[in-house]
Amino acid sequence: MALNRMSSTSSLPETGPALEMAPACRVAASGFTLIELMLAVTILSVLALIAIPSYSEYVDRAKVTQAEGDIVQIEVAIAQYLSDNGSFPNALADLNKGAFIDPWGNPYQYLNLSDTKGHGQARKDKSLVPINSDYDLYSMGKDGQSVPPLTAKVSRDDVVRGRNGGYVGLGADF
Repeated sequence: MALNRMSSTSSLPETGPALEMAPACRVAASGFTLIELMLAVTILSVLALIAIPSYSEYVDRAKVTQAEGDIVQIEVAIAQYLSDNGSFPNALADLNKGAFIDPWGNPYQYLNLSDTKGHGQARKDKSLVPINSDYDLYSMGKDGQSVPPLTAKVSRDDVVRGRNGGYVGLGADF
């Protein structure tokens, strides 16, 4: 019986410091402070500064890979044309495969070297030696500009076919 009486009488006091602090505690826990919000925004900004360049590099690498695959497919079409006609096409339009547009929205460049006199227009390596003896096929890359030597700044991002098809990749890596 003594236990019953203690449990019924052991309740919180109706007045005093315990009841006065309870509402204040509830108000403080219901929101974020300005410092916490600023810290969260700062963390998100740092993450964005890291992620955006990484994503941009990923997209650039994917476009280069797509251009390499396109060049290989165009090589196959040119080989089929050579087999059917006994000569290289004068232009990519002769392949009757539609427009050949690179991932950056520029047309692929083709030069039949058997029709050209000299090596003035042919793509050249660092020693200024032509990189192909049959035909040049390349994308002008991200900047959309190109000149024959691969060592030129505007040609470093070009995706080229070299060594008569033995190499397809960035001009900077040739």
